[in-house]
Amino acid sequence: MRRIAVTLCLTGILVACGGSGKKKETADEFVVRVNEELTKSGHEGAMAGWVQLTYITADTEALAAKAGERTQEDYARLIKESKAFDGKEISENDARTIKLLKFGLDAPAPDDPAKRAELSEIETRMLSVYGSGKYCPSGPESCKNFEQLGATLAKSRDPEELLETWRGWHAISPPIRKDYQRFVELANEGASSLGFKDVGELWRSGYDMSATDFEAETERLWTQVKPLYAGLHCYARAQLQEKYGKELVPDGKPVPAHLFGNMWAQQWNNIYDLLEPYPGTSNLDVTSELRKQGYDAVKMTRSAESFYKSLGFQELPQSFWERSMLTRPQDREVDCYASAWNIDAKGDVRIKVCINPTEEDLYTIYHELGHIYYDLSYIKQPYVYQSGAHDGFHEAIGDTINLSMTEGYLAGIGLIPKGTKSSREALINRQMKVASEKIAFLPFGKLVDQWRWGVFSGAIPPDKYNEAWWDLRRKYQGIEAPVARSEADFDAGAKYHVPGNTPYTRYFLSFVLQFQFHRALCEKAGFKGPLHECSIFDSKEAGKAYADMLALGASRPWQDALEKLTGTRQMDATAIVEYFQPLMGWLEEQNRGRQCGW
Repeated sequence: MRRIAVTLCLTGILVACGGSGKKKETADEFVVRVNEELTKSGHEGAMAGWVQLTYITADTEALAAKAGERTQEDYARLIKESKAFDGKEISENDARTIKLLKFGLDAPAPDDPAKRAELSEIETRMLSVYGSGKYCPSGPESCKNFEQLGATLAKSRDPEELLETWRGWHAISPPIRKDYQRFVELANEGASSLGFKDVGELWRSGYDMSATDFEAETERLWTQVKPLYAGLHCYARAQLQEKYGKELVPDGKPVPAHLFGNMWAQQWNNIYDLLEPYPGTSNLDVTSELRKQGYDAVKMTRSAESFYKSLGFQELPQSFWERSMLTRPQDREVDCYASAWNIDAKGDVRIKVCINPTEEDLYTIYHELGHIYYDLSYIKQPYVYQSGAHDGFHEAIGDTINLSMTEGYLAGIGLIPKGTKSSREALINRQMKVASEKIAFLPFGKLVDQWRWGVFSGAIPPDKYNEAWWDLRRKYQGIEAPVARSEADFDAGAKYHVPGNTPYTRYFLSFVLQFQFHRALCEKAGFKGPLHECSIFDSKEAGKAYADMLALGASRPWQDALEKLTGTRQMDATAIVEYFQPLMGWLEEQNRGRQCGW
């Protein structure tokens, strides 16, 4: 036995040997190796994942599954090797890298190779089922993909057509249910091997605070913004009653989910025509102007790039334009869900999105470039640090830029008439439009992971998946399924992030942080007026402050990154309240005498 060990030492297979064998690896050396190995496997995994989602076939699905398995193996092995440094005196940098290793995967695999392969196959298959999902009411020639169904929800005001569309998309997810149940079992086994009770605890522990403290923190933030949502919901219900009648939208009850212009009723900006406080007072129809001026996917993306360049950020690399998928190809199945990709951790950045000349897609592309510029800002960091300070930061970067797309900015680039912001009525219209996206989203941003935390912990058993999903939708959003649902349905699975296993609390946090970032950047830019009027466009001072924070990546606790930009170490929703002060006062007046709540 001793002879075998010596042989392994001489061939360099063992990391540490006794006697005259290979020198024991230091923590510094281990961390260097971690970053080198994960850079390589991460690159391979990203390439395989990119091809799978931009060219969906059985072959690309299998290749992505194998690459995912390889990444799972690398993390499992390196985490196990990192235990050699438990209780040892090591540098702060080494300790942080080893800590972040545990949070590198949203679904850690079990130690068993067969189960690891099974988990990777299930994850890939769920995404393929979702990405290729279609509603075919009367045969293959009638099939509609998600983009087409989403467009119908956004434009139609026929409740029967809306209901059919909603039901059609939600019919794609029941086949995912069995895989998801098995996925939960396998991922929980992997989380347990890392010392966590379940995947939910793993996710909540990745915020430089305890899982318990993080759960309390999200509840505290929700408490700060809940009155804003309650006022908006009361007003929106009254407007929907005016359109559809109280029989469909009764007083004091949750509102049917299919009426909000969005498949999950998570944002209401598509029904702004119903919510607009002062019709005809201001022209905020950016979509019409985009089409009139011949904006296509590239021109819209160039517009977003020009904003970031005005702050002092670099031009996007040529490879971005050559390798991104900006429109839906006509010759193959693809997943059009917008996402940003840092392929090789060295500058190969790209986005996957199917852009149409609409206001919603314009904001989406400005948002996605926020991810890309974050990736480019921390490109000099080691691989493990090439991430957001926490995941909410990554989502907030581009949305912060969205807040600077004010009437002044949009008028400046010719997408709305100049002088749109000149009256109080126009201001309330604009605030309503922003609130229908930002405020309407907050409860949904919180409840998706509330559901998954319960699923992972077992508090929500498989035979209660759908019941619990709608309990949370009613509790937080005040929204109800438009038709009876049962456990034969799997409505959570009709949301990309569930089969895609993407933690969702990040979006809730980002909707708080973006206003906090916006306030700080406006101060850096020297802006003195109301927060809702500020645009940091062309401010090099704000751009430098932003870039300095982004360059940290995950190398420091998020509290350090937040303090660097804002001067405070606590997430704070008071900037949202400040931003929407005019609308809050107006809603209070409008809702007097109404039966609010649900």
